[in-house]
Amino acid sequence: MSVAESSPNRAVDRIPATWLVVTSILSVQVGAAIAKHLFGTIPATSMVWLRLVSSAVVLLALARPRLTTRSGRDWVVALLFGVMLLGMNWSIYQSFARIPLGMAVTLEFLGPLTLSVVLSRRSSDLVWVGLAAVGVGLLGFTPHGLTWVGVGFALAAGAFWAGYIVLAERTGRTWPGLTGLAVASLVGAVVLAGPAIGEGGSALLDPAVIGIGLAVGLLSSVIPYSLELMALRRMNRRVFSVLMSLEPAAAALAAMVLLREWLAPLQWLAIACVIGASVGATRAARPAAMPTGAEGPTD
Repeated sequence: MSVAESSPNRAVDRIPATWLVVTSILSVQVGAAIAKHLFGTIPATSMVWLRLVSSAVVLLALARPRLTTRSGRDWVVALLFGVMLLGMNWSIYQSFARIPLGMAVTLEFLGPLTLSVVLSRRSSDLVWVGLAAVGVGLLGFTPHGLTWVGVGFALAAGAFWAGYIVLAERTGRTWPGLTGLAVASLVGAVVLAGPAIGEGGSALLDPAVIGIGLAVGLLSSVIPYSLELMALRRMNRRVFSVLMSLEPAAAALAAMVLLREWLAPLQWLAIACVIGASVGATRAARPAAMPTGAEGPTD
């Protein structure tokens, strides 16, 4: 390796792994806020499609996978992983269109939290389930800005996220590096193309919309996934998962700054309960049972 080739890696290695994860979290939520800002111009379904297309193009260019040498089983894994990725992103964007960003991400987080508790199988984890339930219950006392449909889409996104986690490890073994996410993004883009083009129409030909779609893809997929991979080389997975539990708070803050979505005190308390439950379940989980909930794009 030449000096020129190694310099960027050395520069990144000087950045603490914690800051790489924090930057990843902020990148995802800023991308989500930008996407939501455009929902008046382009439907949520079309925005998800632009994100998937841009992610697939960039990631395929970076990974350069050898697609012709793959077995049928490899493609089944990639197809299922792509369906989970598509379902997760489409559901959460539908939720973003109906309820505040911070609330949507908080409810979505119940998916990986539930998976963590199920895999752990420790009776003590019922404490974290109870804490998360308190958080959800608090949202019932502050229904301002919430709709049943928006809540339902957020919970569906959480279920897809749990499925994404289950398939992530197997996909990583079959499609190494960025290849798995690249192929999954391509699968999602192909599946969603018809509905997205039908809903978006001529707006999808607007250069400004295309440019923002590319930016959302970079912010929400390419940049965070790359940073997380680099962080995981130098960070314990348990610490990594604890840090990723800050996603709901980051989403609420990004929505405040970029979208002027203000939450009530009880809603902030609900977010704190879900974050606390996620941190507690992660710290209590056995290493072998702990899901890698944030390895890959979430919102």
